[in-house]
Amino acid sequence: MSKMPPVLAVSGFKNSGKTTLIARVLPLLADRGLKVAVIKRDGHRFEADVQDTDTRRFLQAGARGTAVFDDEKYMLVKRESISEDRLFDAFSDADLILLEGFKASSWSKIEVLRGDSEPVCDPATVIAFALPEGVGAPQGARAPAISRDDCAAFADLICAYARGAYKED
Repeated sequence: MSKMPPVLAVSGFKNSGKTTLIARVLPLLADRGLKVAVIKRDGHRFEADVQDTDTRRFLQAGARGTAVFDDEKYMLVKRESISEDRLFDAFSDADLILLEGFKASSWSKIEVLRGDSEPVCDPATVIAFALPEGVGAPQGARAPAISRDDCAAFADLICAYARGAYKED
């Protein structure tokens, strides 16, 4: 049995900038030598396969699941309910798993806020807030506020977290 990589959620309201922050930080984490996997929970039903592909046709025809692969990647689609922890095994070779969303979870997280929004996550789980430039941490917050444009600061924080060096004050 392999060791599970550390897990960190990037959480917040819909359209708060979670995907943008993750996409901007991923190259910096890779530059620092981290292999990162990302798991996203879609609160709605998503299209699991691209229109006009063979695998899509198989699903529409009633297949329980499909898989397609080449020499460098694969995609598996299975009609089954699953939780994020069951997906972790698929990424046992990663140094870190980032979760997008999961605001009500007990996972440690970076909470992304718009300038006018209030925190929605349990404060005990938040290790940092991502805020617009010039906006301070929410009143009473224990976690630091970082400009969501300061991707290097987030990369530093995430690397420290992944390597077990993050300590709460």
